[in-house]
Amino acid sequence: MPTSATEPAASALAQVRAWLRVAPWSALAELACRAGYLARGFIYLSIGIMAVAAALELTPKAQGSRGVLEAWAHWPFGVVLLWLAGLGLYAFAGWRLLQSVFDADRQGDSLRAIGSRVGQAISGVVYGALGISVFGLIDTLEDLTETDDQAQTRQAVAAVLSLPGGELLIAAAGLFILGAGLGNIIQVFGRDFCKPLACDAVIGRWASWVGRAGYLGRGIAFLPVGGLMLMAGLKARSQEATGMGGALQMMEGQPYGDALMTTVALGLIAFGVFAFIEARYRRIAVDDVLGR
Repeated sequence: MPTSATEPAASALAQVRAWLRVAPWSALAELACRAGYLARGFIYLSIGIMAVAAALELTPKAQGSRGVLEAWAHWPFGVVLLWLAGLGLYAFAGWRLLQSVFDADRQGDSLRAIGSRVGQAISGVVYGALGISVFGLIDTLEDLTETDDQAQTRQAVAAVLSLPGGELLIAAAGLFILGAGLGNIIQVFGRDFCKPLACDAVIGRWASWVGRAGYLGRGIAFLPVGGLMLMAGLKARSQEATGMGGALQMMEGQPYGDALMTTVALGLIAFGVFAFIEARYRRIAVDDVLGR
């Protein structure tokens, strides 16, 4: 007989087992989507924590997603963590596919909804590519110290610039990142962060503030990344480009830079925490897409 402390966990486990029996494909798909939110949360949480540590001079510099993944590789059981992160990122890319192509969130076909779904599709490609890079890291763990996060970004930009029309592609990528940053900031003031969550009012109130802080921090972090990417395309110079780690580090060089970088880093930590909240409470309607 479970004690009162274990009853909720036992009840939840029983519900999951019953759910797997009744609708196994939908259940597995939803669990995978929730794992994707967890993977995204861990990455942003790590980026934020490492940026705070850099501002406090506890680590040499801030890192982007590639940098934190490389850092994980040196932790105990780091390879296991990378495997879980890679699978989670694939799962999140799959969820973005359901959202963008199959309209899992039932956004409709208005101009605003189509714009949102296009953004989700691009987000899915980005997270899928990051998942691929995770398994690339696992295959080359002995070479992790050869290039840092910022150098990886510049190498990728240089490869695109060498293609016909590469300058336009990089400039377009910069404009998209700028748009994503501004969109994140706009959502802070216009989005109902509780709407997609299946939770009570108490959790919803503080989750909403966590979401606002997270989207504000991520939006501010995206702006210099997009701006520098746009300049790299316009000037056809890969040296202009940087990733999120480089953008955070650039903030530190500004007046009151440590405070600025710490504030944005705390926002990124909040974004990671909000991803954990979404992993637990977000409504993920895969039944309508996959059927039972």
